Amino acid sequence: MASQQPLNAFTVGVAFFAAIGTFLFGFDSGIATTSIAHASFLAYMDHPSTAWIGAVVAVYIAGECFGAITQMLLGDRLGRLRFMQIMCVIVTIGCIIQTAAVNFGIYLAGRVLAGYAVGGLVGTVPVYLSEISPPAHRGLIGGISGCGISFGTMMSNWVGYACGFAPYGAKQWRLPLGLQIPFGIIMLVGLLTFMPDSPRQLIRAGKVDCARREFTKIRRDLNAEELVQEFTFMHAQIDFEMQREITSYREIFKLFKHRVLVCVAVQTMTSLTGTNVISYYQTILYKSLGINSTTILCLAGVYGTIGFISNCFTTKFLLDQWGRRRMIIAGLAGICIVEIYAAIMQWKFQNTNNKVGKAFAVLGIYLFSVVYYGMINSTTWLYGAEVVPIALRSRVMGLGALSHFVVNVAITEAGPTAFAKIKQNYYYVFVACSGFFLIMAYFFFPETKQKTLEEIAAAFGDKVVLFTDDQLTAEEAVFKAKGGSEHEHSEGVVDKV
Repeated sequence: MASQQPLNAFTVGVAFFAAIGTFLFGFDSGIATTSIAHASFLAYMDHPSTAWIGAVVAVYIAGECFGAITQMLLGDRLGRLRFMQIMCVIVTIGCIIQTAAVNFGIYLAGRVLAGYAVGGLVGTVPVYLSEISPPAHRGLIGGISGCGISFGTMMSNWVGYACGFAPYGAKQWRLPLGLQIPFGIIMLVGLLTFMPDSPRQLIRAGKVDCARREFTKIRRDLNAEELVQEFTFMHAQIDFEMQREITSYREIFKLFKHRVLVCVAVQTMTSLTGTNVISYYQTILYKSLGINSTTILCLAGVYGTIGFISNCFTTKFLLDQWGRRRMIIAGLAGICIVEIYAAIMQWKFQNTNNKVGKAFAVLGIYLFSVVYYGMINSTTWLYGAEVVPIALRSRVMGLGALSHFVVNVAITEAGPTAFAKIKQNYYYVFVACSGFFLIMAYFFFPETKQKTLEEIAAAFGDKVVLFTDDQLTAEEAVFKAKGGSEHEHSEGVVDKV
């Protein structure tokens, strides 16, 4: 169990830079919806058919799926930094192509590239942050990746709303698409300059001296004795796990079935709460309540803002203090209650002139934003990264992200038809799914707060290696010879956040 230590401002800064990757996921996912709705876009692209418009979402999600598959295949081989660097280059190219597109085919090509890159980034950023975070503050540091998603979603809503007031022309849709371009470049600069590599990944790659230097840099909150002990424990556990190197997914499921299933389940769960359906089709829901188009875009912006504020608040004050397990269980229970309430309110008031009743119906959508972003969004991406062993972390997180994208496209594509046929009763599908995962979480999701990533193995019944006195003595000698002066210097730059 980790003791409370002051939070390292350097690590927080690194987390904010890394979260640019998840911000791009949230922003790029949302901005296309408002961009392609402009009459100027449709006219410029020679009025593409409904099927081609549907392809904007389809090719993007297909790109995300291939990005997740690439993470599964190459994430561990390339390492966290190199993989994210490549994805930053690709997402920048994709955003440039979208912004400069002169026909619909080129625009779709940009969507595929951007989707591919963010599909790789959204699963890698939580893995990276979980591996550089101190155990006592891993909820905050890792949770910043989820805040990046909600911030991107919020910004896409408000940018879409603002561009609705722009004069008719290409500026209405090129400007919001172009706003994405600098962020990939900024993140790439951070990755190439000051952002540290994962010491756990470096140990696994046999670069132990580099791992010591990076560990000393990111754990400035520890004194010399604590630094050596934690590094020795981490080194011993990774060495033990590497002795039974796994080459096939059959072996993965055989040896780590519980941990793998939890990781995949927690990512699949996020889609089955209905969050993407509500986010994408909330405008349809507002329209069914008789609200005008300008107000609808404003309400969508408020939805995103409420979600972002809730996400930030609980990441700072609950995720480390209350724990991941309680957050997930409470969040799923809250989603069940809120979605039942939203379904009843919409059933009761969507075809009436009761303004107060319609306000209560909108409240249901906003309450969902509070509960989902406050309790589930950051928690699930972090928890999925925490529970998997170092040797499998990229592969299994990639698999979890892939399941998230596949389920997401299925329920999202069914959204318009479902709302047309069964209307607000579509909510009850998500209530049933959330109830199912609530039971799963209660019985099968162990708590991970305040534990090192190596100690989490014990929560799943796996062996945790205890280092010997000889190993500790040897590591102390190496630290004194190679890392002592650097740690003494770094101790002076620890800040409380």
